[in-house]
Amino acid sequence: MTMKSALTVPPLAEQPLNDPRVNRASIGRLVREFYAKLRKNERLGPIFARAITGDWEPHLEKMTDFWCSVILKTGDYHGRPVPAHVKLKDVTEADFDIWLAMFGKTAAELFAPETAAVFIDRAERIATSLKLAMFFRLDPPQQAAAG
Repeated sequence: MTMKSALTVPPLAEQPLNDPRVNRASIGRLVREFYAKLRKNERLGPIFARAITGDWEPHLEKMTDFWCSVILKTGDYHGRPVPAHVKLKDVTEADFDIWLAMFGKTAAELFAPETAAVFIDRAERIATSLKLAMFFRLDPPQQAAAG
């Protein structure tokens, strides 16, 4: 492989997952099983219940689109996750650990270990990005005291 071609190949983690067992149906099952667990969680359930009132199916379909885009690179998702999460004022950084643990457990229950690892890796990167957007703020520069 030449240096030039090495620079034009996306990192392996960014390639679509090439596993015939992973498709929209299996990702939809992951999404639905994960959110069923999440809705029962003592900490996260109430947060999601406040954010998603009424019919959950549109949210589940949107999350299926999201994960199909993340895992299979389908381009189905056209939302804006950062603004949707920034407006959730009762979410803490620790909530992401709960979310990741539940998501990882669900992925491990449904997929082979190497496939679950891809879902978990991408979920961890997404969580890091959302946490940075939600909780990391630079303090404004301090003005020098007037003398």
